[in-house]
Amino acid sequence: MISAKQLEANRQNAQHSTGPQTPEGKAVVRFNALKHGLRARTTILPFENPELFNQLYAELVADWNPQTRTEQLHVEQMAIHQWLLMRLTNFERSVYAGPMDGAAQMALLERFSTQRARLENSFSKTMRDLTRLQQHRPAEPVVADPQPEQAEVLLTQFPDIPLVPPPSAGHVYVMPADTR
Repeated sequence: MISAKQLEANRQNAQHSTGPQTPEGKAVVRFNALKHGLRARTTILPFENPELFNQLYAELVADWNPQTRTEQLHVEQMAIHQWLLMRLTNFERSVYAGPMDGAAQMALLERFSTQRARLENSFSKTMRDLTRLQQHRPAEPVVADPQPEQAEVLLTQFPDIPLVPPPSAGHVYVMPADTR
């Protein structure tokens, strides 16, 4: 148990350690806790080449030729899974080259192996789902934008749901996870 005086001193000291306040300061420390980036919120880390990801995505688009927004989302997920698998391979190489002892090295490689299996399964499942979607495409092209009168009906039925256009091809890919 600490005294009231110590508690007050701790509270006062904590006010001096509140972290960065400005957007610039927050940007500087954004990746401080980054270890391997497999669960990072952003798909492309600062030390990675975004052009390589864009090339991977473009190649998958050329291979799969998505016709609907849903198909495009599947292709994006496939690109993300493949990108993370390539990142994982690079970190596995660094573990082998690093100064770790055998037990720590094996523990880390086992965690990477589990992550690899998850990513490979996710890629395969997304690919199967995309194949199924493309096999069951409607004969007529799907109209992406609702007619104005349809939009009014949607707004009255679901007033809390904003009608937002899909992001452009150059949008930032974000994954919901922590930055480790």
